[in-house]
Amino acid sequence: MSSSNGAKENSHNKARTSPYPGSKVQRSQVPNEKVGWFVEWQDYNPVEYTAASVLAGPRWADPQISESNFSPKFNEKDGHVERKSQNGLYEIENGRPRNPAGRTGLVGRGLLGRWGPNHAADPIITRWKRDGSGNKITHPVSGKNILQFVAIKRKDCGEWAIPGGMVDPGEKISATLKREFGEEALNSLQKSSAEKRELEEQLHKLFSQEHLVIYKGYVDDPRNTDNAWMETEAVNYHDETGEIMDNLTLEAGDDAGRVKWVDISDQLQLYGSHSQFIKLVAEKRDAHWSEDSGTECRGL
Repeated sequence: MSSSNGAKENSHNKARTSPYPGSKVQRSQVPNEKVGWFVEWQDYNPVEYTAASVLAGPRWADPQISESNFSPKFNEKDGHVERKSQNGLYEIENGRPRNPAGRTGLVGRGLLGRWGPNHAADPIITRWKRDGSGNKITHPVSGKNILQFVAIKRKDCGEWAIPGGMVDPGEKISATLKREFGEEALNSLQKSSAEKRELEEQLHKLFSQEHLVIYKGYVDDPRNTDNAWMETEAVNYHDETGEIMDNLTLEAGDDAGRVKWVDISDQLQLYGSHSQFIKLVAEKRDAHWSEDSGTECRGL
């Protein structure tokens, strides 16, 4: 991903919004034509902000760049911490990584723990919507089958979202996908040992089958800064018959306030870039998306 595509429509909007999440901090304004680093802008004067929760030094966060005992290996695996970007090499300027999508009007890390890429994983669990007799339901206008996915309502912002989360140091993406779905959509952290074993058995069935990697890479996110940004791997696990998920009771847990099956369509209002991921799933599964078949929405 070259820095030149930072100014493309929709690719870098949430990363320029104010106030910064969880604060009253206002970003310096960055006009569309000056997002890309290739555009010279000598008067660029971004605000510096790293949240107190990050500066407190929790285990998921890096120290400040200025600390003498901190020498991160950017663009590579740094011990257990993955500092490689899904989008290729990123630039380092004055010891700090530079956001590959362009300027955001804010330097530091904001709410993000890592300098450079902060890796997340988003499991998109789907099934066909069925009637009482078990037959797939088709949309009356598009004539395509209706797909459903498991959505959670985030406690932090109240928006509906895919039940994803951050990849722990040394953790495989596949493990993160399964863990986050269990914690947020099935409340696995609050289960007894016996219940956890049963849950694990069903999750193994779901997560060990064929899956589709829907997206890998940079995410336009309101938490992004010039020096820290979100990246994700969104993966679709589809329960074709619906039998696996019939054996699992949805129950909100961890960061989720509520959880439910949601019909997929272009009417969805979801957190971050999640609507775009869901649209890609609908396309790949040839499911219903829009009542207006004449126009295709372009751009991720």
